[in-house]
Amino acid sequence: MTSFRPRVRIPGPIPYTSWSPETGEVTNHWERLIARDVVRIVFFVPRDHFDIAAEVSHALDSYLRAVSAYPAALSQYTCCDWEPGELDDRGWEQIRATLNPKEQRYAEDYTRDEASQLLKDGADPYFGIHGTQDSGFSFEYHARVPWRQASPDRASVLRVTLPTEYLDERSASSVRELALELAARLPFASGHAGLALDVAYPRLGRLDTLRPLIFRHPGFDVRDAGIRDELGVKVDGVHWMNFLGEPMLGELGGAPGLRARLHSPSTDVHALDRERVLVTLGPEPEAGDTAHGQSLPAYRELARVLEPWQEPFPWDHLGNQGKAADEEEWRRWWRRFLD
Repeated sequence: MTSFRPRVRIPGPIPYTSWSPETGEVTNHWERLIARDVVRIVFFVPRDHFDIAAEVSHALDSYLRAVSAYPAALSQYTCCDWEPGELDDRGWEQIRATLNPKEQRYAEDYTRDEASQLLKDGADPYFGIHGTQDSGFSFEYHARVPWRQASPDRASVLRVTLPTEYLDERSASSVRELALELAARLPFASGHAGLALDVAYPRLGRLDTLRPLIFRHPGFDVRDAGIRDELGVKVDGVHWMNFLGEPMLGELGGAPGLRARLHSPSTDVHALDRERVLVTLGPEPEAGDTAHGQSLPAYRELARVLEPWQEPFPWDHLGNQGKAADEEEWRRWWRRFLD
């Protein structure tokens, strides 16, 4: 039986400011969704691009096979410093070239101009493949800036999304198989898969729009996992599928230690190998519904176990968006499985 999941489609328009020499600043509007429900799969990998390019290429091929029956999944792309554009043969050449590095270079080896752009982008390299607007399909990869003395807080990030329609049509088992295939070769420190909201920028500045939804349905993730968050070896919350690696897994006592601390009948602890474990909370992702007493107890149990490794919420983003007054509510949402 499929549990109830609300369909989230919050329409725009979304204002933005452009500038031209003739008219100066002009306010225009995008006609797109402010928020849309998706299934999101994310991995945080504390390695440099030249160490994991082959593994990311394998993950990309796995995603392409999974979405091959959906033409809307592949239409736009971005790649490094190239302008965004239609995904054509030239785009694929750029992406595949990115995944076939010819040399191993650290930030210390770049010229001043090269290093300036590298640090500005915050990633080396990056690319993204997106479906048609608001389709819910995307594959994004941002490699951390490589330093000889790597910061323990920096990780390369691989993130993909699927529309929830894919979950309905293909079943949760298909999503699980894809997540496992993406994870198969990645030396991740952590990762997850589950329900999320694709929210138009500024994400944390849209609390008024999201408030009725996210506090009632705690299974929806809102946080935007990215390269600049400096997650390191921490976890960014609790989700339907939770991939745990070293060093956190060792401190938890490995798969046996987790099994001893997790007692919910819907929780499954599966050892992928000696250094990686998958904790799955039920047969499919759940949104929950606090108005009807569906508080997701298995999620709450795992959250208590992982609390020492949960990252702090990126409050500085609120200040940057002029929404510091929302901090307390966002903090309450971030701890929704703990308090």
